[in-house]
Amino acid sequence: MDPSAANAQAVERLMEARPVLRGVAPAREVIDGFDGRKLLHAGPPIDWERASGPLRGAVIGAAFYEGWATSEDEAASMAADGGIELAPCHHHRAVGPMAGIVSPSMAVYVVENDTHGNRAFSTLNEGYGRVLRYGAYSPEVLERLRFMNDEMAPVLQAALAASDAGIDLRALLAEALHMGDEGHNRNKAGSILFLKHLAPLVVEVAPSSGLAARILRFLGENALSVLNPVMAACKAMADAAHGVEGSTLVTAMARNGTDFGIRISGMGDEWFTAPAATPDGLYFSGFSSADANPDIGDSTITETAGIGGFAMAAAPAIVTFVSGKPSDAMAATLEMYEITVAEHRHFTIPVLDFRGTPTGIDLRKVVELGIAPRINTGIAHRQAGVGQVGAGLVRPSLDVFERALVAYAERYGFA
Repeated sequence: MDPSAANAQAVERLMEARPVLRGVAPAREVIDGFDGRKLLHAGPPIDWERASGPLRGAVIGAAFYEGWATSEDEAASMAADGGIELAPCHHHRAVGPMAGIVSPSMAVYVVENDTHGNRAFSTLNEGYGRVLRYGAYSPEVLERLRFMNDEMAPVLQAALAASDAGIDLRALLAEALHMGDEGHNRNKAGSILFLKHLAPLVVEVAPSSGLAARILRFLGENALSVLNPVMAACKAMADAAHGVEGSTLVTAMARNGTDFGIRISGMGDEWFTAPAATPDGLYFSGFSSADANPDIGDSTITETAGIGGFAMAAAPAIVTFVSGKPSDAMAATLEMYEITVAEHRHFTIPVLDFRGTPTGIDLRKVVELGIAPRINTGIAHRQAGVGQVGAGLVRPSLDVFERALVAYAERYGFA
């Protein structure tokens, strides 16, 4: 068994995956096994009893949105008693930012990997402020969700159906990296490129000019509008690298607000988990680290695919959001080359003479060098219903990587 050869195969599959946004559809229509009162959430598996405040708030909000409950107590009782089933997005080829909640009626982006044939899904991005993904569920949150899913989503689906080739998200990301994005918390260029692709199609298919204007304004005012399809693109790439016998490549990193978890390409669908760390960063006015929930969300799929915190050198302005100096962004990327197995041939960084982003986290290198992956992230309030309170940087515990490597050694006879 040669782990290095297996890793070369896995990372090649990751880099050659070509994720293309093909459509938008209700989750229940395109995600297998998504029926009844089931909600998908970010991170590794968790039950209601151990769920964090923002995850609980998002579950309550989704129960309101679906019409399953009309009060907080009713929704909480249903979740605690099993009346609402909770399952990880990753178990259904999906990803979700922060709490990551996907309910059956919510619209999802449908991303297809044209190289290997797999698909991935993500919800539509709500924008900033008090939003469901941060655990808020006030009437204005639900009203926004209804606009997104009932009015905007059908137009986006018709727009993508009118497109000859969909939106090539790998090409979009490559261009955005050259324009100052890193693909996780800084998506200003990518969202503009996304809007450029969609705008003429939306104008063409929208039933009224008023609705077209409202949709384009909603997308244009949200610098994170492209984040969710980008996450689905990264999920499609990482899934293409999963299941390579003998590979020590990390193919999923995810957090549910309580636990941080990873999956390894050569270790099947087993999760290795540890307590989620709390990010260090910048807080919005009136909030401090005392308000912060431990890290949450599936958006670490971006780092898993070689962008986000691994590509911060391409986006020095990200430090104005997550804290630090431009030199820190450069240092972050340079350090991540130490624990990865390749430089991405499609995602390159101008300031590094177009060197490819560090791609393919090698479990062995993380443990050998004692270097945990760098992640940049939003910070959720620890209480349900409050929302985002800041943004920052976080590293997961090395313990989870060490235990995964021990399990790998036992499975493949290296112990």
